[in-house]
Amino acid sequence: MEPLIAILLVLIGYGLGSAKLINEGNEALVERLGRYHRKLKPGMNFIVPLIDSIVMEDTTREQLLDIKPQNVITADNVYIEVDAVIFWRITDMEKSFYRIDDIQVALANLVQVELRANLAERTLEQAIASRSEVNQTLLRAVNQTAADWGVKIIRVDIQSITPPESVQKSMADQNAAVIKKRAAITAAEGEQEAAIKRAQATKTAVQILSEAMRTNPDSKEILKFLHAQEQVDASQKLSASPNAKVVFLNSGVNAEAYGQMVGDIGSHGVEGNDKPDENTSASA
Repeated sequence: MEPLIAILLVLIGYGLGSAKLINEGNEALVERLGRYHRKLKPGMNFIVPLIDSIVMEDTTREQLLDIKPQNVITADNVYIEVDAVIFWRITDMEKSFYRIDDIQVALANLVQVELRANLAERTLEQAIASRSEVNQTLLRAVNQTAADWGVKIIRVDIQSITPPESVQKSMADQNAAVIKKRAAITAAEGEQEAAIKRAQATKTAVQILSEAMRTNPDSKEILKFLHAQEQVDASQKLSASPNAKVVFLNSGVNAEAYGQMVGDIGSHGVEGNDKPDENTSASA
C-alpha cells in the first residue's frame, strides 16, 4: 500500500512540476539541458522537470519605452533638448532573447543615436517644422536594425523640442513681429478698400445729383437746404466733443461759394437744355 502511495505522490509531483500555464498575450522559451528547445504558447503546457527549464517569459503586446531627454546640436549650432517615446512589440521571442542582451536598453540607445544624427542635419527651424518627417525617418531607420532583434517599432513620437531660453525669446519676438506686420498689412488693405468704396460712393452721388438737376428745376433750392442742415449737424457734433473747437463760417461767403458750385454743376448737367436757341435770339 505504501509503495502505491509513494508512486502516486511522485506522479502528482511530476504533473505539478511539468505543467506550465502561460497567460494570453505572453510567450515563453524553454531550454533542454542548456540549449533552446521550443516556445510555449498561451494556455496549459507541459515540460520535462529537471531537464527542461523556462528561461524567458515576456509579452508580445505593444509596449511603451520613454527615451530620456537628449541634448542635440542642430546644423545651425543651436543646443536643443529633445524628448521622445517609442511604441514597440516583440515579434520573435527567440531572437529578442538570444540576439540581444537587454532589448529595452538596446532600443533606447538605438533611437538616441538615430535622433542625434537626424537632427544634426537640420536647422532649428527645420527640426521644429518637420517633426512628423523626423518621426517617419527615425521609424524606418530604427526598424532596419530592430528587425534582427525580433522587435518591431510601431511608432516613434518626438514629444518636445526645447531650445535655450534666449532662443525661445528671440523666436517669440520674431513671431510677434510677423503678427504685427500681418495686422498692419490687413489694416492697410482695409483702408484701401474703404477709400475705393468711398470714391465709388462719391462718384455715384455726383451722378445722381447731376441727373436730379437735369430733371428737376427746383433741385438747387433743395440742395442748399440739405447743405445748411449738414452744417448745423456738424456744428452740433463738434460742440459735443470736450476738446473740439467750433469754427463759425461766414454764411454769406459759404452760400455764395456753394451757389456757384451748384450753378456750375447745373450748367454742366443741363447742357443743351438751358442754352438759348441761336435762331430765337436772332429773330428777337
